[in-house]
Amino acid sequence: MSATRFAIRTHGPACYEFTAKVAAWLRALGAGDGVVTLFVRHTSCSLLIQENADPDVQRDLLAWLERIAPSADHPSMDYLTHRAEGPDDMPAHLKAAILPVSLQVPVAHGRMELGIWQGIYLVEHRARPHLREVAAHFQAG
Repeated sequence: MSATRFAIRTHGPACYEFTAKVAAWLRALGAGDGVVTLFVRHTSCSLLIQENADPDVQRDLLAWLERIAPSADHPSMDYLTHRAEGPDDMPAHLKAAILPVSLQVPVAHGRMELGIWQGIYLVEHRARPHLREVAAHFQAG
């Protein structure tokens, strides 16, 4: 098994694609067949495999997430009690609770078996910039 961590700088809510970083790491390993597991080491962001051809997909996803978990200062969210870290913190935890925080992708001949329009994203749910860390493990099959 081989392991690494990817650092991803964020600048507010967005989908940050890092497919190329994972692919480059697998190439550098000389990976063959197996599986790569990715795990985000934070509780207010998520991981997602999503379409990478049309940026409207990411915009619509973020708009949908905002509709189901708006900022804590929105009247519909007055039931929230966790507010110590700002009005976007608890909604970020809610969003991270419904999106995955880990992913597994099959690897064949050193290449991820992603579909033609699929990319790997860190989905940032917080407003302020962060340096996020994704742990990665490759297990040969």
